Amino acid sequence: MNAAAARARGGPQTIEPIVVGVDGSGSSLRAVDWAADEAALRGVPLRLVYASLWERYEGESLAEDVGKPSEQVRAEDIVRTAARRAGLREPGVPVSTAVLPEEPEYALVREGRTACALVLGTRGRSGVVELLLGSVSLAVAGHADCPVIVVRGASDNRVRAGTGGRVVVGVGEQGAESAALRFAVREAALRRATLEAVRAWRCPAHESTDHPLLAGEPARLHEQQAADVLEQALKGLPADVDLRRDTVEGPARRVLLNASHGADLLVVGARRHRGHRGLQLGRVAHAVLHHSACAVAVVPEPV
Repeated sequence: MNAAAARARGGPQTIEPIVVGVDGSGSSLRAVDWAADEAALRGVPLRLVYASLWERYEGESLAEDVGKPSEQVRAEDIVRTAARRAGLREPGVPVSTAVLPEEPEYALVREGRTACALVLGTRGRSGVVELLLGSVSLAVAGHADCPVIVVRGASDNRVRAGTGGRVVVGVGEQGAESAALRFAVREAALRRATLEAVRAWRCPAHESTDHPLLAGEPARLHEQQAADVLEQALKGLPADVDLRRDTVEGPARRVLLNASHGADLLVVGARRHRGHRGLQLGRVAHAVLHHSACAVAVVPEPV
């Protein structure tokens, strides 16, 4: 039984950890730093997971000195090093580790079922210079049941608290019912940061008019509708939230990418359709994962 099921049945509750995928790459070590800070802010444990199908490539060959596949030996060294790094960064955070002989995507998605969040880097240790997000991070963000934070951008790799930071959230059609909005509110509160709620809007070309008395009227109408949606979504927020509202004309992808500059975290929702096995991200989440200037949190939105 996972933690959510235990709560629903009134059973004993466990503290859900922050889970971070590690593989020895610089990108995954940045994710460890971020995850350690996040765990400290939330007061939860940190779990470091290395997953690889090394047996597929090494077969039965064993390292002579320890009697284990050499990739497993390397993996255990990687997680020990990452655990030391996390312990030095946040000494008060309990750390556990796991080395799993599985496909990383499947292992991390499963680990996410009993986690409060998954934290990942943008690329693996292949040494190939990637222009796009790593396949593991993309697959996990598209399937996980919990929020997935992908550490990217040119930040100082620290989850800030009390330094005047900014958490940006895209407000979609789900409004106040949005899991992404609730996540963003909590993240901003933990960091004592400004919450910037953004609603993008567009005026269809066929609604424009050349009449001088009506010039700009369709655009004002769409902007007002966006402002109304935003206000409705935010009206139940706690009064102590440091809130900034933005309605911006343009495609949501472009608007949110622009807002990511200088932000500590960008939060977007991704709808999860029951029974659907394919990648469930949506165009907006897919775009910001690839091009955001800051870390991105993808939060599942049940449909």
